[in-house]
Amino acid sequence: MARTKGRIEAEVSDAIVRFEKEYMGRGPVEAKAYLLDDMVIVRLQGVITQAEKHLSDSGDDQTGRELIKQTRRELIEKARPLLEAAVRDIVGAPVQSLHTDISTRTGERLIVFTLGAAPRIDAPGRPSGPPQSE
Repeated sequence: MARTKGRIEAEVSDAIVRFEKEYMGRGPVEAKAYLLDDMVIVRLQGVITQAEKHLSDSGDDQTGRELIKQTRRELIEKARPLLEAAVRDIVGAPVQSLHTDISTRTGERLIVFTLGAAPRIDAPGRPSGPPQSE
């Protein structure tokens, strides 16, 4: 099967949604991955739980927002090997670093993976693998 840019992006998006559901306990409302040279950017929307929304909206909302961000950072750091392995297996290149942030106001999270090399992408309509001899 051809490894097109769209296929790689869809596979990464599906893997991150699976991770969010299995590891974090709840999936995003929407997810999209973007492959740009040697980076994969994942945009997740609707990842804040009702409890987190109440925490960020209550009283000293700065403290609530920081608690949510800190907890989410810790969870991602603990799961980092799982995320890096999933992305590496899909794109076929090692992950050099992972960066993430979450907006407690919009419920959006961005995850950026920088790769050791740009993944090999097949042109649409062409089979992957070595060239066929005629």
